[in-house]
Amino acid sequence: MTELTPPAGDIVLHELSAMSQKRRSALLTRTEDDLDRFIEGAAPIVEAVRLNGDDAIKHYATAFDDADLEKHGIAASASEFDAAFDALEPDMIRTIEYAADNIRRFHEAQRPEAMWLKEMQPGVLVGERFTPIDSAAVYTPRGKGSFPSVTLMTAIPAVVAGVPTPIVLTPPGPNGKVDAATLVAARIAGVDRVYKAGGAVAVAAAAFGTQTVPRCLKFEGPGSPWIVAAKRLLQGQIASRVPAGPSESIVLADGTVEAGTVALDLLIEAEHGADSSAFLVTWSRDLAESVRQKIPHFLKMMDARRAGFAKSVLSGAQGGVVLTDSPQQAYEFVNAYAPEHLQILSETPFDHMPHIRNAAEILLGRHAPGSIANYVMGPNAVLPTAGAARYASPLGVHDFLKSASIGHVTAEGYSSMAPYTKRFAEYEGFDAHANAVSELRQTAGLAN
Repeated sequence: MTELTPPAGDIVLHELSAMSQKRRSALLTRTEDDLDRFIEGAAPIVEAVRLNGDDAIKHYATAFDDADLEKHGIAASASEFDAAFDALEPDMIRTIEYAADNIRRFHEAQRPEAMWLKEMQPGVLVGERFTPIDSAAVYTPRGKGSFPSVTLMTAIPAVVAGVPTPIVLTPPGPNGKVDAATLVAARIAGVDRVYKAGGAVAVAAAAFGTQTVPRCLKFEGPGSPWIVAAKRLLQGQIASRVPAGPSESIVLADGTVEAGTVALDLLIEAEHGADSSAFLVTWSRDLAESVRQKIPHFLKMMDARRAGFAKSVLSGAQGGVVLTDSPQQAYEFVNAYAPEHLQILSETPFDHMPHIRNAAEILLGRHAPGSIANYVMGPNAVLPTAGAARYASPLGVHDFLKSASIGHVTAEGYSSMAPYTKRFAEYEGFDAHANAVSELRQTAGLAN
C-alpha cells in the first residue's frame, strides 16, 4: 500500500489504486462481521434469562454493571423519574424537549394513512390498513457513555405509531439507577416503563418476558456486538430489524470544503469506540494530506478516552483516509461500503448525491455535521450498519406498524374478475378455487 509520510497521530492513508482486491475488500469489514465469539458468550446468558427471569437479570447486573438490583429494583420507579428531572440541569431538559419536538414531527410526517383504498377495476376496491404492533422494547446502550438521544430516537417512533406497550431497556449504573437524562428522555418521549438490563440480558428479557419485564414482540435499538449476537440467537423468539451495531461513517469530500471542517466531521463517529469505522474518501491528494495533518490538533481538544478511540479507528484497518483516482472510484467505494452515516462535504453536494445508492443517512454540505443529525435534526439516527444499508432503511414509524391488505368486491366487480380467476385456478389444478367463482356460486344458496 502506498502511503504519504505519516503526520503526528499516524492517520493511515489507503491509496485505493495501489491496493490489491483482497486489501480493498478488507476495508469493507466491520466488527460484527465475525460474531462467533459473541454468539458463544451470549448463548448461556440468554438461556439463564429464559430459565431464571428476574434472578438472572439481577445476577448479571451485579456481574457486568456492579449494580445491586435486589436493592434498587429492575423497573425504574416513579420516584426515580421525578428525581431525574430534579437532578438534570434545566438547559439539558430544554435540549431534550427541543430534540424530541423535531424527532416527533419528523416521525408524524412519516406515519402512513391509517387506511387507503383504490379502485382497481369498476366495483373492485383494494388497499391497506395500518395498525401498531402490540408491544415493543427499545434499547438505550450505556457501555461507552449515556445516550438519552438514543432513547428519543427509538421511543418516539414507537409512541407515534401507537404501540400500546412500549418499554425502554438500558443498563443500570453502579448505583443501580438509570442515567437521569435517559429517564427524562423516556418520559418526554411518552414512555414510563424503563427496565434496567443491558446487552444480551436485555434482548433475552424482552424475548421471553420475566416476572418484571413484559414479553415484547420486537426489540429495536443500537448496541454492541453482544446485542447483535443475542438478536441472532433469538430470531425465532422476538422480531428485530437489521443490525445497528458499532458506529460507522464515511465523509465524502471533493476538496471544495476546507480541511479543518473535514477533519472535525471525520472525528464525529470515530470517537464512539475502538470498534467503530470512519473514513474520509476523496480524490484530492492535497485534501487527504491536509486532513491527516489537522487530525492530531483536534485530538488534543478531546477527552483523552474519546481521543484514544478516534485515534485507534483512524490509524487502523477500519478507518483513515481513502484516496481514489477519480470521483467515480470514490462513489464505487461508498456504494460498496454502504455506510451507516455518509456526509458529502462539498460546495455542491447535490451534484454528488445522484451517484450514491447505498447509504443509510446522507448529510449534505458543510453545515450538516453528523452530530446535528445524531441529536436534534429529526430523522432517525438508529441506522443499519455492517453494509445493511444496501437493502435496509433507518428505524422509523413503519418498524412499529403492521399492514393488512384490504379488498372489497361488488357484484359488478365479481362478474368481471371471476372468469379470469377461474381460468387461473383450473390451470394450477385447484378445484375449490375454481368452483368458488363458477356457476356453482349462483346456486350454492339453493342447495339442500
